[in-house]
Amino acid sequence: MTHAIVLIEADRSALGTLGGELADIAGVAEAYSVTGEWDFAAILRLRHPDQLAGVVTGEISQIEGVLRTQTMVAFEVYSRHDLEAMFSVGQ
Repeated sequence: MTHAIVLIEADRSALGTLGGELADIAGVAEAYSVTGEWDFAAILRLRHPDQLAGVVTGEISQIEGVLRTQTMVAFEVYSRHDLEAMFSVGQ
């Protein structure tokens, strides 16, 4: 499984609709509107690493109003939920 965070800068005219369009893309687990330099952050969860280019350059970057993206691939995933489940085994 490949996890990635894609930061997205959007044209002002796309701010109202882009979140829903991102969420509809296969492989996008969550899409957030965010503050700061970027307008959206999309969390990708993909079965195979070779799907990443298709989702980012083939789909996200092609949406009307997307000006630029920055992709960060996760090396390891940490989740409080997973850690709590691991330590509660046998209790």
